[in-house]
Amino acid sequence: MSDHPKRYTITAALPYTNGPVHIGHLAGVYVASDIYARYQRLQGRDVLFVCGSDEHGVPITIKAKKEGVSPQQVVDKYHAIIKKSFEDFGISFDNYSRTSAEIHHKTASEFFTKLYDDGKFEEEITEQLYDPEAEQFLADRFVVGTCPKCGYEESYGDQCENCGTSHNATDLINPKSAISGAKPVTKSTKHWFLPLNEYEEWLKDWILKGHKKDWKTNVYGQCKSWIDDGLRPRAVTRDLDWGIPVPLEGAEGKVLYVWFDAPIGYISATKEWAQQYNKDWEPYWKDKDTKLLHFIGKDNIVFHCIIFPSMLKADGSYTLPENVPANEFLNLEGNKISTSKNWAVWLHEYLQDFPGQQDVLRYVLTANAPETKDNDFTWADFQARNNNELVAIFGNFINRVVVLTHKYYNGLVPQPAYRNQVDTDTMEMLKTYPSVIADSIERYRFREAQSRLMEVARLGNKYLADEEPWKTVKTDEERTKTIMYVALQIAAALAVLSEPFLPHTSEKLNEVLNIPQLGDALNWDAITDEKELLPPGHKIGQGELLFSKIDDSQIEQQLEKLRQSKKENEMNNATISPQKETITFDDFTKLDMRVGTIISAEKMPKTKKLLVLKVDTGLDTRTIVSGIAESYSPEEVVGKKVTVLVNLAPRALRGVDSEGMILMTETADGKLVFLNPDLPDVDNGATIS
Repeated sequence: MSDHPKRYTITAALPYTNGPVHIGHLAGVYVASDIYARYQRLQGRDVLFVCGSDEHGVPITIKAKKEGVSPQQVVDKYHAIIKKSFEDFGISFDNYSRTSAEIHHKTASEFFTKLYDDGKFEEEITEQLYDPEAEQFLADRFVVGTCPKCGYEESYGDQCENCGTSHNATDLINPKSAISGAKPVTKSTKHWFLPLNEYEEWLKDWILKGHKKDWKTNVYGQCKSWIDDGLRPRAVTRDLDWGIPVPLEGAEGKVLYVWFDAPIGYISATKEWAQQYNKDWEPYWKDKDTKLLHFIGKDNIVFHCIIFPSMLKADGSYTLPENVPANEFLNLEGNKISTSKNWAVWLHEYLQDFPGQQDVLRYVLTANAPETKDNDFTWADFQARNNNELVAIFGNFINRVVVLTHKYYNGLVPQPAYRNQVDTDTMEMLKTYPSVIADSIERYRFREAQSRLMEVARLGNKYLADEEPWKTVKTDEERTKTIMYVALQIAAALAVLSEPFLPHTSEKLNEVLNIPQLGDALNWDAITDEKELLPPGHKIGQGELLFSKIDDSQIEQQLEKLRQSKKENEMNNATISPQKETITFDDFTKLDMRVGTIISAEKMPKTKKLLVLKVDTGLDTRTIVSGIAESYSPEEVVGKKVTVLVNLAPRALRGVDSEGMILMTETADGKLVFLNPDLPDVDNGATIS
């Protein structure tokens, strides 16, 4: 394939419609894919950029059960929110479809039928997990249990979110139903499987021995790990009542498994687009001179690099992905983003809270993109990048150029006089940036590409600061004309080069500089040519602030939202232990509880939880071993007044006799806290009754 193929088919992972889009989705998939698509369009290339709502996942049915509505009501609600959010934010899909659409049901059914007719599936009767209380088979996300690989106790039936390993629900240790909480039983059922083991050698040749070493290391490494472990047949159908019915006789009550159905959504979205614009969809999927790219998060690598390519290979008529540039995960304020815990920055809420500031979020998410490792989004960093970079560097340069041009030349680009070495060097440096930025984008290094864009703004700021036109205008008018001419060329270059990263800003800047009046003369390649970007005599428009400062109160409002979410989660997750069996008053009077003071503390060697305490009980000084080391350091507890059960029989712990127990309780987030006497001046030995 040539460096620049005839056309590009760019797909972005289909978001589940069990909730709105949040910044983790944007940083992982959508901002990067949009930068790439916009850049390729700027080069005049044939680009198709598609996505759509994934509406058949088990999370949809879980959400529907929780909200007491139908799955269709859930997907209709969130599809509308997600689609509008993408449009308002500026993700430039050529088509945003949905997997509940009739064209998708038809496309997925036809894809399955062709593979079935070609003998590409294996039919098996297998033992599947079944909920005896809910009386239904349990799809993978309806089962939780302990991951057989890392021991994480809340792994899903198809994938562990802690270690990323994919597995079958029957592999889980201590599985339980997410519907009823019951322990599942196994029950026989018939399903159809794609025999991935038959594609193992082909995948080795295509990925491991082929030209895929230019894939990101995280993508290549995960593929290699899967292939090295040996591939096994994977079911393409499921026992569910929500999804695309399996188009076979005798398959009633079964639907296409979502991992089989969802990626076909890229194809059906292409067909839908082709119908709308009276185009032929097939070249975008079946022409060897089409570059197919999947932008995804790391949790989707196996589906897009091993399973979907195997499906396309089984069909035999489709082109295969050229690259799958997957990002890692974005955390929020040090914690994993969670839809269920409302620990997220939701796109539709951001657009309400920060109207007209779409590009600020795009900029921050790109600057902090989790391209090679998980990264963290903080509101403090968001504010700092906006105020110190977008406002102080990019916006400041443009504002000075526009204000001075109107002040000195009534908004007309001046005719430059002589150029000195600084002018020549600055213009030569400017010409290098289009290819440098393009190279980074072509290698999917969007963070690097955006930092190069900001270097152009820095170049302009430094040039103005060094040449000081506000001083030369008083002493050398001809020199000032050259300075302002050069600064305006840099501003025009920023209008073009910023479009993939900051499209709303680029649009504003194009209007301010009155670039549409120039027609198609100003484009990416023009910056490196010898042609002028803004010719002398061209009249620019009035100034407009591209960015505005974000103050502390706006940030505090966002942090307060997160604090409220955390508090609500703690309340929701708080579990009240059931009352113990009734005791008599005589039983209670046997307990001897006294006020004591901890006078020394040290970690017990080779343990994580235990502190060895010396406690003055008023009766004596005794040793008590307490499991509080994960909540308190030794230094924190010395001098604390505590409540001690003093007549508890001694017990040896790790060779140390513990002569009592300190009364504690546990907060909702798992921290132990002391049950202290109310009055700090109560003497040691005072009884508690």
